Amino acid sequence: MQQAEELPPPSATPDPGPTLSPTALPGELPDNLPIADRANNRVIEVTPDRKLVWEFPRPGDLQPGQHFRWPDDAFYAPDGKSIVVNEEESHAIVLIDYATRRIVWQYGVSERHGSAKGYLNGPDDAYMWPDGSIGVADIRNCRLILIDRVSKAIKAQLGRIGYCAHNPPKSFGLPNGDTPISNGHVLVTEILGGWVSELGWDGTLYWMARAPGIHYPSDAQMLPDGNILLVDYTRPGQILIMTQQGKPVWRYAPRSGPAMLDHPSLAIQLSNGLIALNDDFRQRVIVIDPARDKIVWQYGINDRRGRTDGLLFIPDGIDIKPVDWGTGWKPRVRRQAASGPLCPSARRWAVRAPAQRVRGSLRVLGIAPVSPC
Repeated sequence: MQQAEELPPPSATPDPGPTLSPTALPGELPDNLPIADRANNRVIEVTPDRKLVWEFPRPGDLQPGQHFRWPDDAFYAPDGKSIVVNEEESHAIVLIDYATRRIVWQYGVSERHGSAKGYLNGPDDAYMWPDGSIGVADIRNCRLILIDRVSKAIKAQLGRIGYCAHNPPKSFGLPNGDTPISNGHVLVTEILGGWVSELGWDGTLYWMARAPGIHYPSDAQMLPDGNILLVDYTRPGQILIMTQQGKPVWRYAPRSGPAMLDHPSLAIQLSNGLIALNDDFRQRVIVIDPARDKIVWQYGINDRRGRTDGLLFIPDGIDIKPVDWGTGWKPRVRRQAASGPLCPSARRWAVRAPAQRVRGSLRVLGIAPVSPC
């Protein structure tokens, strides 16, 4: 059983179809887009007209003793000044100061996986929560943790190390998604069994459902109407929107040609209703119009790896830049349907919206359940 994202085969078969997207029309991409360009060991930011305007690391950005390898996701933080990056195969999470291009915080030991205090094993989808805590799905340790940024103590944990079967909140089958929701809950994706569930950090399970027809679910997102958006990390890949009961609403799954997906790992809905995603092994980031099932924007060239001239090498994570990002800490409510009462002091900061294991393991650890509220 594949336990985390893999590198592509040593060679790719070029697709004879179109390689460049149509002219970037206004509104297709509402704002800048960061890309975790995994095998190039960098994070870049591109504009709607496909200009590269920010990159990390440049020569000299990494300080003595610092490492930056296999960036898997890159999310704008609600502090308006940081980008949160998880290095899945390097087993670390870092905060990058956007202005100075410096790593200012790290959790995990670079290039060392483990389950002891301060170690991770395949961290995926690291997000900053409104109170500054960092949440992450620790895939191979089969847990989700919420880390205090100052003390680096684990404030809350769902699941238990070594227990890797679907039985939330006691255990999880290789969780690879932990998306924050506006009510303070977390949307969990599990590789084993194709499960998606909504939980509180106190261990309360609100609902769970299997993603129909999905072989390897990745990074479920809750949409404003309460439906769930996720992708199938396989070839040919899929995009699925389903209800919280697991009923399909929309599916994009071409079997061949330029439209076919190859191991997509994250899709997000933009404010104009379009779907942006990173299509990892086709070396591209694309925007799809679900009304027409058509690619309307693209960065990268189909099946061509590279680092210059608009090329990518396993783009593995994206986000969309909030309009007022960079103006300071201004949490915004992501208006979406979700179970349970809204927690006004811990609403999901809209990173994407406007553009868009054991009995209570907390007690096993000897700490009280902590809500990001």
